[in-house]
Amino acid sequence: MDLTILYRGPLASCDYDCPYCPFAKRRDSREQLRADRAALERFAAWVGEQRGDRLSILFTPWGEGLVRSWYRRTLVELSRLPQVARVAIQTNLSCRTDWLADADPDTLALWCTYHPDQTPYERFTGKCAELARLGIRYSVGVVGFPDHLPAARRLRADLPGHVYLWVNAPEGHPLTDAQAAAWTELDPLFGYSRHPHASAGMPCRTGESVISVDGDGTVRRCHFIPAELGNLYDGSYREALRPRTCPLAQCDCHIGYVHLETLPLYDVFAGGVLERIPVGLSG
Repeated sequence: MDLTILYRGPLASCDYDCPYCPFAKRRDSREQLRADRAALERFAAWVGEQRGDRLSILFTPWGEGLVRSWYRRTLVELSRLPQVARVAIQTNLSCRTDWLADADPDTLALWCTYHPDQTPYERFTGKCAELARLGIRYSVGVVGFPDHLPAARRLRADLPGHVYLWVNAPEGHPLTDAQAAAWTELDPLFGYSRHPHASAGMPCRTGESVISVDGDGTVRRCHFIPAELGNLYDGSYREALRPRTCPLAQCDCHIGYVHLETLPLYDVFAGGVLERIPVGLSG
């Protein structure tokens, strides 16, 4: 069985201070960090025990995971397991990158977000250059606030042409058609992000071949639907896997709507769904 897992443990701290993010500059207590580490190690152990399934894993922490040693170590370990087809993580790329030399570059990939007001431009692009040197697949993106446009244009000009630059529409900040057109010049796929997608009653891969898992092992179909399907560690989720339609009116997050069967995004991102790399591109 091919199964995609979106894992989100209790980690909720970040080293950046983005004004639109509720987790900006939030610090987890030592107890919370120990709990997150234990939960991640339990999940990694479960992955290591699987036989017969082909797993693709995307880590979507509320905060920044790669500044924590246990996330770096887990990504390396999982990348070298034969049952793992892909392991990726969403990151601001503020961490060091030398650890990636120990990972399998055919399996590990990064979904990187550039925050122009949080990190020096040269530091971020230097990290991207190091990823390329190490042979790590990656995409880079920005949130489409109007004041981010000059930095995004500079980034597009400086990144290699084969590195995909994605743009997320800023939540709660509607864009004019002219502003959207400017972002579309940088990201031809921006139209998928600009407006929420009608999803009620639409077939979706979540709950069948895609699941969301939290730190306790509770399985849900995706991060945005609270109904539980069972638990990962006792195997009770398996009997709940089946084709489903979406119960929500709209889906407005890429990690959700990419799995809608009414959209062509599995073809658009074939081979790079988790790391958000369109077919034919690699970083």
